[in-house]
Amino acid sequence: MFEADIATVLIVSLLVMVALGVHIAVALGSTSALGIYLVTGGNFDIVLKMLASTAYESLRSYEFAVIPLFMLMGEFIGKSGAVTDVYRGIQRGLKRIPGRLALATLLGNAIFSFVTGVSIASAAAFSRIAYPEMKRFGYDPGFALGSIAGSSCLGMLIPPSVMMIVWGLLTEQSIGQIFLAGVLPGLLLLSLFICYVLVMALLRPDLVGEGSDKDLATLEPAEARPDVQAIQVWISALGIVLVVLTVLGGIWFGVFTPTEGAGVGAFIGLVMAIAKGMRYRGVIDSILSVGRTSAPILLLLVAASLYSRTLAMTGVSSAIQGLFLDTDMLPWMILALMVGIWFLLGMVIDSISIMLLTVTIFEPIAVSLGYDPIAFAIMGIIAIEAGLLTPPFGLLVYTVKAAIRAEDLDDGISVMRIFKYSAPYWFIMLLGMIIIAIYPEIATYLPNLLF
Repeated sequence: MFEADIATVLIVSLLVMVALGVHIAVALGSTSALGIYLVTGGNFDIVLKMLASTAYESLRSYEFAVIPLFMLMGEFIGKSGAVTDVYRGIQRGLKRIPGRLALATLLGNAIFSFVTGVSIASAAAFSRIAYPEMKRFGYDPGFALGSIAGSSCLGMLIPPSVMMIVWGLLTEQSIGQIFLAGVLPGLLLLSLFICYVLVMALLRPDLVGEGSDKDLATLEPAEARPDVQAIQVWISALGIVLVVLTVLGGIWFGVFTPTEGAGVGAFIGLVMAIAKGMRYRGVIDSILSVGRTSAPILLLLVAASLYSRTLAMTGVSSAIQGLFLDTDMLPWMILALMVGIWFLLGMVIDSISIMLLTVTIFEPIAVSLGYDPIAFAIMGIIAIEAGLLTPPFGLLVYTVKAAIRAEDLDDGISVMRIFKYSAPYWFIMLLGMIIIAIYPEIATYLPNLLF
């Protein structure tokens, strides 16, 4: 078969399998095996050897361990209750500011992002931590859940982020540089989120409830929860700061590699969890939970490695890049087209799967158009994550909905209502991405300073 025919077969096969709901790892692996089979003239032995060598080379890579180790760090710190303590401390410190609980949720999610790199984990955790508080103080349920879903997107941009790690592995860029590049854009998005909440709290005080200015003491005794002690807040906050400074600082200043930093972070997280009362059973449950979550990601990365090889062998990657570059579109138009594709994919599949399908194709195109690879990584991550807020199948919104249903906090809140109040965060993320496209120095300043 000619290369063009093989490319057509592979693209159509992959799209059909994804549309039918086939697991993305199976779809990528099957398509890759088919491509190798067609390129080698039907030699099945070569297909098997390629599968085996790709899996071996991928999983033996030292960098691959960074994903489960960072996830384990986040799991230990999350289970320790440190984030809950800090959230309640922030909430108490902002009691004179309108919309304080929504602001505490934004700041709490930003802090939680420093210890876990998974947005869905942030959405699920803060649905259980923040929503009951906002519900008690009379917040509009849609506005409350929209703030949780929207701010959980910070988990993918503020390091350490699983998406940043995957992007670095796929494009062979420095994970430490991408981590550093996400700091200022993450703070930019956080600042824009805070401005939005403050404006809404002033213009629409009904959204933050008549009780937005209440103190816990004004609630009925049956409703009031034990307030966290100041010393407990400070211990938890200092513990999180210690993890962030040790792990990220060590990576950025070359004390250890990202994988070693993740191991150090997991150990500190374990010490914090034990100090906060976690016992043997909890430690084992945390390890098993991370194993169940990270194993599919590693399988996806193996399939993605094989997929990348197949694209190179069959010429599909070059053909798609040529299709983009040979058009008369300006660079910003091509960037807008890529973002549009990411938004559409975000409606139906998860962020890591989107990256596996597109990044190895889009990244060389962006670099050839003159975009800085580090700045493009941040723009891409924002765009992909924004797609998870896009109806009708935005995964972050459904995660929030599932979390409150599991906690018996549902009250008949519709998914579309959550989508409605998540939309402003989507627009803010789009604005943030445009700002970074115009001023890429926001993303590249810190990496250029330290690397």
